[in-house]
Amino acid sequence: MKFANCTLLAVLFLALSCSKNSEGIKPTVGSVTESVYASGIIKANDQYTVYSTVNGILQKIKVAAGQPISQGQLLFELESEKAELNTENARLAYQLSQGNSLYIRDKIAEMELKVQSAKDKLTLDESIYNRNNKIRSLEGISEVDFERFELAYKSSKLNYESTKKQLAQLRVQLKNDQDRSSINLKYSQNTQSDFSIKSAMAGRLYDVLVDEGTLITTQTPLAIIGKANSFVLELEVDENDMVRVVLGQKALVTMDSYKGEVFEAIVNKIYPIMDERSRTFKIEAHFVNAPKKLYPNLTAEANIIIKTKENTITIPRSYLVDNEYVIVNNDEKRKVRIGLSDYQKVEILEGLKKDETIYIPK
Repeated sequence: MKFANCTLLAVLFLALSCSKNSEGIKPTVGSVTESVYASGIIKANDQYTVYSTVNGILQKIKVAAGQPISQGQLLFELESEKAELNTENARLAYQLSQGNSLYIRDKIAEMELKVQSAKDKLTLDESIYNRNNKIRSLEGISEVDFERFELAYKSSKLNYESTKKQLAQLRVQLKNDQDRSSINLKYSQNTQSDFSIKSAMAGRLYDVLVDEGTLITTQTPLAIIGKANSFVLELEVDENDMVRVVLGQKALVTMDSYKGEVFEAIVNKIYPIMDERSRTFKIEAHFVNAPKKLYPNLTAEANIIIKTKENTITIPRSYLVDNEYVIVNNDEKRKVRIGLSDYQKVEILEGLKKDETIYIPK
C-alpha cells in the first residue's frame, strides 16, 4: 500500500511538471533597453597609494587607519641618521664658505681700488698721448719721445683691462662659491625631509600597509589615502562594447553590499587606452544618489544604458532559442528577428504577433 502511494505521488508530480512546462505566455508591449555591461570597484575620490621617495627602515608610524588626514600631515618617519649627518656637513661647509666669502669680498674691494687706479692712470696717459700726438704732427717732438708716451698709454690700457678682468673673475668666484654651498645645503635638507613622509592631500587614511621596523623601498606601498565620504565607480568595459560608451550616459549599478537595490550613476570619465592584458577600457562614473555607506574596493556591476525603445513587443530572454527562434504551438520552432535586448527582455521585430502564445524551451 505504501509503495502504491509513492507511485501515485510520482505520477502526479510528473503530470504537474508537464502541465507547467506546457503553459505558454504572450508577448508584452512595453519598453526595452539596450545596455553595456561593466564591472569594477568603488574608490574614494582622488584615492592614491603613498610611496617613499627614498629607501630606509620604517622607524615610526604617526597615523592610524580610518583617521582624517590634513594636507602635509606627517604619516611615516624613516631612519635618517645618515641624511642628518650629510645635512650637518653641508651646513658646516656653508658656514665655511661664508667665511671664505668675507676674504673674497676683501679681495674684491682691493681689486676695485686697483681698477680705479688703473683707470685714472689710463686717463692721464691717454691725455698725454693725445697731446703729444698733436705736437708730433707739428714736428715739435722726436719720434723716440713720442713712442715713449705711446708705450705708456698702451701699457696703461692693458693694465686697466687686466685689472677689470681680475675683478670680474673674483665676483664670479664669490657667486659660484655661495651658490654651490647654498645648493648643497638645500639639497641635503630636502633629502633629509624625504625621510619624513607626508600626505599630499586632505582626506581620510583608509589603510596602513606596513609595520614599524620594515625595510622600505621606493616600490613599497605604505598607505591608501582618498577623499572622505566622496566616492567614484571605477569600471571596466570590454573592448567589443567600448565604442558605444560615451560621456554622460546613465548606468544602473548593483552591489553585493546592497542586494536587491539599484543605484543610478553617470559616466563622467573615459580612459582612452585599452589594457592589453584584460582587453578592457577603464571608465569612471559618479553616483546620482550614493548609498548611505560606501568603502573603497567594494565590488560593483553596472549596465550602461545605450538606447531605450518604448511601445515595442518584447519577450523574456529565457523564451528565445539560439538567439533567433521561439516555440509556438507547444513544439514548433519559428524564426524571429530580434532588436534591442537587456539582461531580462528582448525586442521582437518580425515573426511574432503580440496575441500569439510562446512556450519556454524544454
